This record gives sequence, C-alpha cells and structure tokens, in this order.
Amino acid sequence: MSQLIARDAGAPLPQGAGYAVVVGIGFLIAFVMVFVTHILKKTVGEDNKTSEMFVTANRSVGTGLTASAVISSWLWSTAMLGSALVGYNFGVAGPFWFAAGCSPMIVFFAVLGISCKMRIPEAHTLLEIVRIRYGKVGHIVWIGLCLINNIIAVANMLLGASAAISALTGMHVIAATFLLPVGVILYTFVGGIKATFLTDYFHTFVITIIICFFTIQTFLVPEIGSLGGLYDLIEKAGQNFPVAGNQNGSYLTMTSKDAILFGIIHLLANFGLVIMDTGFFAKAFSAAPEAVVPGYIVGGIAYFAIPWCLGTLMSFAALALEDTPRFPTFPDRMTSQEVSNGLVLPYAAVAIAGKGGAAAVLLIIFMAVTSTISAQVIAVSSIIAFDIYRQYFRPAATDRDVIRWSHIGVVIFGLFSAAFSTALYYGNVDLGWTLYMLGVLTCPGIFPTVFTILWRKQSRLAAVVSPLLGMATGIAVWIGTAYAFSGEVSVASTGKTLPCMYGTTASALSPGLYSVVITLIKPDNFRWESFREERLAFTQQQASDDEDQSVSSYKRDKIRLRRWGRIAAIWALATFLGHWVLWPLPMYGAGYIFGKGFFEAWIVVAIIWVWGTMLVAGFFPIIDGWSQIKAVYRGLRGGGGFAK
Repeated sequence: MSQLIARDAGAPLPQGAGYAVVVGIGFLIAFVMVFVTHILKKTVGEDNKTSEMFVTANRSVGTGLTASAVISSWLWSTAMLGSALVGYNFGVAGPFWFAAGCSPMIVFFAVLGISCKMRIPEAHTLLEIVRIRYGKVGHIVWIGLCLINNIIAVANMLLGASAAISALTGMHVIAATFLLPVGVILYTFVGGIKATFLTDYFHTFVITIIICFFTIQTFLVPEIGSLGGLYDLIEKAGQNFPVAGNQNGSYLTMTSKDAILFGIIHLLANFGLVIMDTGFFAKAFSAAPEAVVPGYIVGGIAYFAIPWCLGTLMSFAALALEDTPRFPTFPDRMTSQEVSNGLVLPYAAVAIAGKGGAAAVLLIIFMAVTSTISAQVIAVSSIIAFDIYRQYFRPAATDRDVIRWSHIGVVIFGLFSAAFSTALYYGNVDLGWTLYMLGVLTCPGIFPTVFTILWRKQSRLAAVVSPLLGMATGIAVWIGTAYAFSGEVSVASTGKTLPCMYGTTASALSPGLYSVVITLIKPDNFRWESFREERLAFTQQQASDDEDQSVSSYKRDKIRLRRWGRIAAIWALATFLGHWVLWPLPMYGAGYIFGKGFFEAWIVVAIIWVWGTMLVAGFFPIIDGWSQIKAVYRGLRGGGGFAK
C-alpha cells in the first residue's frame, strides 16, 4: 500500500505539470496574496504587524467573506476525494451522507460563535476561553486536544491530496507532501488570517467553477449522453457488481447499511473537527458580530451541494465508464487500494475530459488542500503565540513578540505536518483509513467544549477529566472491537467500518456522560461576566477605551447577539432534522430504489444547488464587500498606493 499502482498507460499529465502547479502556482498565489495584503495596509490601514489584525482581522470581516471562508474551511481535498470514494463504494447514499455529515455542525457552530461574541468579545482563540474558566490544567488539556485535531486534519488532507497528485502527474508522493505547504507558509506568514480569508475566497470560487464544469462535461460523453443514459449504466453496474448491504445490491438506493454507518462516523467526526478546530473559532472571532450567524448559516447550507453533487456525479461517471477504453484502468476495474487512496475522482475526470479533466482535478486538489492547510496553520500559530508563548513563557509579551511567534508557529507547523504525513504514508496509512478513524481522536472534546461555552454548571474537574476519559474509552473500544471482529490489531482491521463507528461513537458521547455525572456530584456556577474581567486585547489598544462606554456598548450588543443566537439555534436544529431525519430516513426505511424519473430529479436538484453555491461563494463576497473594494480603489487613486 505504500506505493500507488502504476498503470501501463502512465500518468495522464507529465511530472512537470505537478511541479508547475504545486510550486509555480503556489508561489504565484503567495506573491499575489502578499501584494494584496500590502495594498490593504496602504489603502485601508489593515496592518498585519499588529496581532489583532494578524489573528482576528480586527474582527471586521463581513458576511460574504465569512460565508466563503466557511465553505472553504470544509472544502478539503478529502471532501472531494472522499465523497467520490463513498459514492463508488456505496452508491447514491454515500455522497448524501458525506454531505449530511458536514452541514449540520457548520450551521450549529454559529450558535457557539455568536455565544463567544456575546460572552467574551476580546478572545483570539478557544483556548483563552478555556484558560479563564478552568485554569492552567484545563488549558493544557485543551491545547493537547486542539493540536491533535489540527495534526490529524492536516495529515488527512495531505495523504489524499499527495496521492491524487502523484496519480495524475507521476510526481513523487513525498515531494508533493512537502511542497504543498510551502506556498501556504509564505502567504500566511505575511498576511495572517486576512490572507487566509482572501485565498479562501479565490480558491473556493475557482473550485466551484470547475465543479460546475464537471456537471456539464459528464453528460457530453457519448457513452453517457444524458441523465437517463447515466441511470441505465448505473443500474447495469449494480447488476454486474452488486453492493453488499444495499437494497437488492443497487447503487440507486438510500437503503445502504454501510453508507449510513459511514454517515454516523462522519457526522460525529466532523462535529469534533469543527468544534475542536481553533481555526473555526478564529474565523468566528474575525467576523463582525452581525456577520457570524448569517455567514455560517449561508456557508453551511451552500457547502452541502459540493460533496453531494460532485461525489454523486463523479463516482457514477467512474462506475459508468469503468468498462470502456476511456477509463485509465481499462480493461480492469480499480483496485481497492486505488479506491482507498481517493483516486475515483481523478480517474473519473480523466475518463470524461481527458487531460483537461486531469488538469482540472490537479488544480482543485491543489487549491483545496492549500486553502484548508492555511486555516489550520493560522490556527496552530495562534495557539503557539497566544496560548503557549504569551501565557507560559512571556506574559508581558508585546505585540511584536506575539507576531514573531505567530510567524514561527506558521513555519513549524507547516514543516511538522508534512513530516507527520510522510510518517503515516510509510506506515501504510492512506486516505480511507484516516477518513474512518479520525473521529476517535477528534471527538472527545465535543461535549466539554460546548458545555464550556453554553452551560455554566460544568465543573473544572468534569471539564479536565471527561475528555481524557472519553479519549481513553474511544481508543479502547476502537482497538477492542477491531480485535474482536478481525482477530488482530492492524492498519487493515482498525480501518474497518464497525470498529471505527463504535470507537467514534464512544469517543464522542462518553465525555458528555462523564461530564454530567461528575458535574452533578459538585456543580460549578460560573459567572459569565468573569470572561470580560480579563483584558485579552493588548493594553495599548485598550488604554484609550472608556470603561463606562465599553460596558454600555456591551449591554446594547448583548440584546442583539441574543437574537442572533436564537436564530442560529433554530437554523441548526432545522438543518439537522432536514438533512438527517426528514429527507433520508423515510427513503432508508422504505427500501426505495430510484426510478429513472426520480434519479433525474435527484441529479438536477444537486446540480442547481451546486451552481447556487458557486454564485454564493463567488459573488456574495464582492457584493457584501463592495464598500471596502471602493475604499481600496479610492486609496490607490489618491496615491495611498505602493510600498516605499
């Protein structure tokens, strides 16, 4: 498993194309973002030499850019590769459950984001909130939980992206793994989180345009020709290669046991990835108060279409064309190794669009992985600067000191993530394994973190002990069930569906039980006002603030933020019920197999939704940020312009 199988036909693109995209375009984007950062400083005063701007963009990012950044935060290379992977394995249910495993918690995060805005408006990171409430021990525990989350998330991205780039260009996997973070380090080093927002926007717009291209190109292939033609080919594939656990072995049914088990794993794992990712909190802190809830709601709902539509179309294109000379593996089917390495999407793209399809996938994989790595890098650098350096090594650190250590953190984590991914690769770990097991490690902090922000009764002991016990419980269940089902503990046995589902469920839910039981024995009664008694912004920025004015402003904002909080809670509940109960479960229970008309409607809705996502990601930020665009233009015309 440590090397991808090299087909006789070779990679569809030359090795130089891989280096041109990973290195050339990477440096070009880095240069453009550095230049844009410089322009913003000269024209509208956004100075990334201050920590407030570098880490939180002065808490002024609008709704459009926030929504685009939210879509980008989940636009992992894993999402595109993984949704096609589960579509190929499980049929139409796979991409749906992949998408449904993402959108509810993105929308739910609006509840946490607006609560943080209301209760601790000066915070830079989640960990500052934890430290104020639970002290040093709780702070250290959460530092460990959040770093584990960031590390496993980046490894998951790099493993899938480097394997796909290698298959498309022949570029060595390890070269791709180390070169992918380089451009990210450059522009994040200089531009901070605002550069992350801007690259999120650019990358997301390009990726959604390419996805929309695939929605057209798939039906221009003569072998497919139409929605009805695709249906006929998938129905035939289900007869030739029936799917175990699906209704009548069909690819065209939501009644798929393995797909719904994957959906449960994915839902819980993604709750962990969102809630324990300090990058999501950083983007919420960076958004203007009125932009947090609409930004996360719009972004979460718009995102749903990407894995659903892309995963369905590209996995079905692979199944439909696998027995034709168009397909890269013809006359053979893809091996389980190739599927697990995430190669369904690139092979399908080559089949429907030749070298152009390969180039398109190469570009979207590159943009997706660099954009999401940027968010992870800025998250970890903020932990290193604010929660480790400023808190434990130099409490009197100046703005300049924190910025320097943010820069150091960017470089350190970029290099570490590449090295860690390389170690996993040589340990025979691939995208499929990390996609299934990551929830075991990312989920233990879900309930303790939600309780920290929303429940004043959670005690310090409960907060410290419950995630540690939960992680131990999850790992024990995961490894124990892997041994019980397979008779061994190995990469293969621990990557199977049932051990991962049981381990993830235990890891996610048991800390909630532990926390409630421990808290009931001796509950806390935390004062939310305590969050505002500690000055988290730098004193030079707060010195001129009038305390009475600050209190008055907070009281006014609190009413408005509470209203946004209620809206966020209603949308979060509605999104979960819609995507997990009202839509899929009746179809699962009925054992329904799609007829041709229903299948055509299913695909049409998915295509319309993904085109809507492209419009939201591409044009909403421009419309919403038009006033700042005009301010930059006026600044350039007025000679505010260029660096000396």
